[in-house]
Amino acid sequence: MSPDGWDRVREVLVVRLDNIGDVVMAGPAIRTIKNALPEARITMMASKAGSRIAPLVPHVDGVLTHRAVWQDLWGAVPQEAARDDELVEELRRGSFDAAVILTSFSQSPWPPAYACWRAGIPIRIGQSLEFGGSLLTQWVRPPAKEAHQVDRNLHLLREAGFEPADRSLELAVPADTDAAARGLLRGIGIDAERPFVAVAPFATCEARSYASDRFAEVIRRVTSDAHVPAVVLGGERETGQAKALLALTRGYPVHSLVGRATVAEQAAVIGRGAIMLTNDSGPMHIADAFQRPAVVLFSGTELEEQWRPRTTEAVLLRRETDCSPCYAFDCPRAKECLDIPPEEVVGHAMRLLEKAALTAA
Repeated sequence: MSPDGWDRVREVLVVRLDNIGDVVMAGPAIRTIKNALPEARITMMASKAGSRIAPLVPHVDGVLTHRAVWQDLWGAVPQEAARDDELVEELRRGSFDAAVILTSFSQSPWPPAYACWRAGIPIRIGQSLEFGGSLLTQWVRPPAKEAHQVDRNLHLLREAGFEPADRSLELAVPADTDAAARGLLRGIGIDAERPFVAVAPFATCEARSYASDRFAEVIRRVTSDAHVPAVVLGGERETGQAKALLALTRGYPVHSLVGRATVAEQAAVIGRGAIMLTNDSGPMHIADAFQRPAVVLFSGTELEEQWRPRTTEAVLLRRETDCSPCYAFDCPRAKECLDIPPEEVVGHAMRLLEKAALTAA
């Protein structure tokens, strides 16, 4: 049964203009909407990065890609009124009956609400501590700042009258994407049916990145001690970093798909891996969606409670520091929060690998 006022809603816009992991964590909210409105078509409005994973989120019927000026951290988006008018027209053409605006604790729903209001979308819900007039038809007070992102999303829907569904993350890889991923693995000498370690040693900001020489040592030790190969994942912009990392692991069974696989194909690879080694980045949430055990080098830039995996077995490694959470992109303190000896990371990885082998047997 749908909440009051939503009975005639057939076109729903879900706004999540963040990175890959944020879109993956929107999955339980989208599932909740679909459970209440089974006949509705759901379109996700996402960033360029988010749009690469959005088609794998169940119940997303379409993706609208937009680079929003209100999400622009580096002043790279043109501040042109005509550009905003184009967005409004695109939203108007979508004939949306409702907009569900998902934001983190530090973001405002009011700019996208304004665009949706201009586009004539009659129902607009979002949550914020700040007042923004009548741009939202339902303005929800958010939960505590420490709330997990999944719970924050579901809090908004609960307040709007929806009954939250299962909180677990989920991704669905199309058969052709999985076949392409298996082909890529074969091309680098990896049997997709045998155990391998998926490694995502990069992050969107330097402050979240475990030192590459230490990551290389972890990879060398794990592949040698466990007698399993490793597959390094990343995008085109990380090809230089990957080249340096591969040089440090030369002579070991370490293979790279950096810059060679789409985000969807990388997700399929993560889903086939025995375990995941990663920083606090999108692959951490992808591993959670596929129930892949993970060792996460989780820097002090964020609160673990807001972002950590919750349904898969995950070990989060971080040193306590008085500056956490700093929310910084660059660290002036030599990343003390990530001063984790490689042997500690290796120990946790070996335990997860042994457990995965026992489960498979």
